[in-house]
Amino acid sequence: MRSPLPIDYNITIRTDQGHMAVPAGSTLDVVVDKLVSAQGKTPACVATAVNGLFVARGARASHVLNEGDTVLCFSPITGG
Repeated sequence: MRSPLPIDYNITIRTDQGHMAVPAGSTLDVVVDKLVSAQGKTPACVATAVNGLFVARGARASHVLNEGDTVLCFSPITGG
């Protein structure tokens, strides 16, 4: 029988700024806010990917991160 995880259980994710420990159950929007605010940017000005797959801005709040996920924030490609 598994014992429940402690309330303060953290997971480790990888980012373009290095490894980051975040509370289990953290969503992409929270992590993106931390990452880009450290660079003086806003979450709206970056595109995101988790494990190489694009995650739209509107889906960040519902995208729960898992142990070992790789999160990238990058400038979106625009133009015509």
